[in-house]
Amino acid sequence: MELSQAVPPRADAVVVGGGVMGTSVAFHLAEAGAHVVLLESGELGSGSSGKPIGGVRAQFSDPANVVLGHRSLELFEDFRRRPGGDVGLRQTGYLFALPGDDDVALFDRSVAMQRELGVDSRLLSVAEARRLNPYLSAPAYAGAAYAPRDGWAHPAAVVAGYADGARRRGASVVTGARVRVVEPGPDGRSTVVTPRGAVTTTAVVVCAGAWSRAVGALVDVDLPVEPVRRQIALTAPLEPAPPTLPFTIDFGTTYYLHNADARGTLLLGASEPGTPVGFDTTYDPAWEPWLRGLAARATPALADAPLTGGWAGLYELTPDHDALIGEAPAAPAGARVLYACGFSGHGFLQAPAVGEAVADLYLGRAGTPAARGVDVSAFDAGRFGARRSRTEANII
Repeated sequence: MELSQAVPPRADAVVVGGGVMGTSVAFHLAEAGAHVVLLESGELGSGSSGKPIGGVRAQFSDPANVVLGHRSLELFEDFRRRPGGDVGLRQTGYLFALPGDDDVALFDRSVAMQRELGVDSRLLSVAEARRLNPYLSAPAYAGAAYAPRDGWAHPAAVVAGYADGARRRGASVVTGARVRVVEPGPDGRSTVVTPRGAVTTTAVVVCAGAWSRAVGALVDVDLPVEPVRRQIALTAPLEPAPPTLPFTIDFGTTYYLHNADARGTLLLGASEPGTPVGFDTTYDPAWEPWLRGLAARATPALADAPLTGGWAGLYELTPDHDALIGEAPAAPAGARVLYACGFSGHGFLQAPAVGEAVADLYLGRAGTPAARGVDVSAFDAGRFGARRSRTEANII
């Protein structure tokens, strides 16, 4: 992909962040006719979007998240046509393994709501769940929830597809362009200064993932996002080779597993409690005994599976573990500020629909019949000042 090496002097919109969210926003804005400059401080996808595999699903407990996930699945399925490219989409389904009767009751309500919104999800017995994933321990669970349309894809391929699609529609994609300062000016414009040059614009869109709070501070917008390390381990090739599995999650512990790219291997992960806030992305093998302890309860046959290491990335967490999407209140001077960040582990799977929604916000058509994307008003960052924290139960 040919990337710009210098920052153009002017743009309708400047997108800060070259991960899956920033490239989706840039593509959808460029497709809508805006002259877009995307600025990435490192290389494209070098932050959280650099992980090899990302889950895609519409199974959430909150309707707004369900709609974002469902619309994104439609766009992932159409990705070869628009913007173009193979993202390795594998729709093996998502299987939530539910430890207790209370969990089953919670998902019973969620599944009813999801089905009303067009999601083909269902509750399963433990026996039905084990037919989909024979590694599951029958005594550990009271039931399961499953949606066959869910699955996983490759974030790096999605980033490349959106970035190339944006560039074909006239956008400039500039790497090695960390934003140093944003200088507000007259006539609703700001100048975004980077080592590769400065660009004057009427709109800045913050899509910087775990770094969004610092970028927001440059435009006087508080985006309460904190980075937390998450680790993933890979098994060696197993014998016999695992069958094709759904993306499986133990709802009680967040332990999860699914097939990896290499034949016969599995990917294992979980959100480790007590991980400190910080930008550390070093893989620490010392966490593996803890992970094996989770596996021993959920999937006993995998408790002693040989591990070949893994990788670590950053979750971008907000106080209520839900996304920030919206436009900041108008400032006395300078450009408009929009944002899409803080997805708390859901950014990859929601990025296609969020790109559409941010384009609607930029064009002023959000909430009107002309809108192409879904309503994201519930994700406005102002909810924290108004004490309107969101509640999403299906968090990994």
